This record gives sequence, structure tokens and C-alpha cells, in this order.
Amino acid sequence: MPIPGIEQPELLTVSDRLRLRRIGESRDFALRWYQDAETVHLVDGVFISYDLDRLHRMYRWLEQHGELYWIELQQGDGWRPVGDVTFWEDDLPIVIGEKTLRGQGIGGQVIAALIQRGRALGYSELHVREIFSWNHASQRMFERAGFLPYRETEQGRGYRLPLSGRDTVFVK
Repeated sequence: MPIPGIEQPELLTVSDRLRLRRIGESRDFALRWYQDAETVHLVDGVFISYDLDRLHRMYRWLEQHGELYWIELQQGDGWRPVGDVTFWEDDLPIVIGEKTLRGQGIGGQVIAALIQRGRALGYSELHVREIFSWNHASQRMFERAGFLPYRETEQGRGYRLPLSGRDTVFVK
């Protein structure tokens, strides 16, 4: 159980064409996202691509800390994973692995849905541990969702969003 006492849903609907699906055992296809040096730099702050062992260790660690989901986009009659996200009070790591889909509002819609989940679970606040100073797209996305920087980190800032008494709406 990733969040003590809370059952992780199999699916969370984000929109008509976007959903979150609980990550199962099939993960190897995501390796191509994490072999892209630019993506890894945005996620980890280094230009060292993942191998399968590192990918599996990352997903195991994330599963132990929160609800780990594929971000799926509807295409035709099916759904295709285009990224991943992990939800828990202390962090919301998100990757849009399909680079051609970045900047189209997918991440913001996902974060807005997870903010609603946090409210439904009675959380008072959500945090993002660190967004690197060079990751301007992530900074803008979280700030549009209402997150504010609250502490400096070695390579960027930590963000937080109080959940009580306000609605957060993502604006593209």
C-alpha cells in the first residue's frame, strides 16, 4: 500500500482524453523516456541516461512512497502511456516522456486532478520537493496550479500548495 491506509485507484479520470492508470509490472517500454539526456536532466539534474536496472529501482522507490501512475492519452480506440506521475503529500514527480506532447497542457491537467485527489483525501497541503532552477516549464506549470516556492534548495526551489479554502484551476 503506497499511502498508508489509502487504497490506490486503478484509474483516475483527468479528462475525456486523459487518464491516470496504476502502474503494473510492465514498465520496460518507459526506458526510452529515461534514456533521453534532456529528460533526465530535467528530472534528476544530471545528463546520465537510465538503464533497465536504474529504471526499475526508481519505480520501486516511487511505489514505496506514493501512488505511481502512467499518464495515458486516448488515441483512437485505445490508450497510450505518454508519461508517469507519483502522488503523495510530500512530492509530485511528473514526467511527460513523449517530448512532442510537452507544452500542451497535459502535465497541468494531471496536476490539477491530483490536487483534487489531495483535497478528497483531506490533505491540508501538497509539496514538490524540488524543481531545478533550469526547469522553467515545470516551474510555470506548478505555479499556474497555485503552488508557490517556499524554500531554496541546492539546485532550485521547493514548492507547496495549501489545499484548504481555495479552488485550483489549471490555465494553459
